Amino acid sequence: MGRLQGKTAVITGAAEGIGHAIAGAMAREGAHVFVADIADAKGEAVVAALRQAGLAATYVHCDVTSDADISALIAAAMAATGRLDVLVNNAAIAIGGMPVTEMTDEQWHRLIAVNLTSVFRGCKHALPHMIARRAGSIINMASAQGHVGLDGWTAYAGAKGAVMAMTRQMAVEFGRHGVRVNSISPGTINTPMNDKLVAELGGKLMQAWVTMHPIGRIGEPAEVAEAAVYLASDAAGFTTGIDLRVDGGLTAAPRYVPDLL
Repeated sequence: MGRLQGKTAVITGAAEGIGHAIAGAMAREGAHVFVADIADAKGEAVVAALRQAGLAATYVHCDVTSDADISALIAAAMAATGRLDVLVNNAAIAIGGMPVTEMTDEQWHRLIAVNLTSVFRGCKHALPHMIARRAGSIINMASAQGHVGLDGWTAYAGAKGAVMAMTRQMAVEFGRHGVRVNSISPGTINTPMNDKLVAELGGKLMQAWVTMHPIGRIGEPAEVAEAAVYLASDAAGFTTGIDLRVDGGLTAAPRYVPDLL
C-alpha cells in the first residue's frame, strides 16, 4: 500500500517541472492527484500518462491568478472524491535577473500574483475542507532564494520569503484543527523554467549554479517530489511549520561565484 493511499492531492503548476514530478510521485503512492495548470495540452498529457499506468489523476485548468479558478479547482477535487487531504501550492514564475530599480510595476505585480497571492488563495479555499475533517497537509513551494541573496532577484526572493512566513503562521494557527502546513525550499532544479533562464541570461549561468551547490550538481524534480511525498504522508504527522531545504547544500555555502557570473 502506498504512503498516500486513498488520499486526494491537488497540485498547482503541475504540467511540467517540479509540479509534474510531485503529481507523479503522489499518484504512484496511491493518491488521486488533481493536476492544475494553464498549459492544458501538457497537463492533459501528464494525466493521460498517469492513467495509462493505472493511476488516479484528473486535469483541471487553473489560472492561479484567478480566485474563481482556484475555488473551482478545490471544488472539483471535493466533488470527485469527497475529500481534500493534500494541497501543494507549487505554481510560480521567474521574473528577475535585473536590479530592483529596473523592475516595472507590471513585472512586480505579475510575480506577486503568481508566486504569493496564489498561495493565499489556495490555502483560503482548501483550509475549510481540511478543518472540517480535522486533517490535511498543505505544502507551499518556497525557494533557496528566500534564504540567501543573489543579485537581480529581489522580488522573487521577497515573494518566497513571504511564503515561508505565511507557512509558519498557518502552521501555528491551524495546527489545533489537525492541519499541517510546511514549505519546501529547492535549490536550483533541472526544470524548463531554469532552462529558459539559461537561454535568456547565458550559458555561464548553469556553470555558476553547479558551482554554487556543494553537492556538485543541480537537483532533479524527483528529489523535490520525494520531500513533498514525505510532508504529505502520515510519516510527517508531527512535522509542521518547517521549511525543508532540498538544495544540495546551496544555502549552507557562499552564494556568489564571481568568476563565473
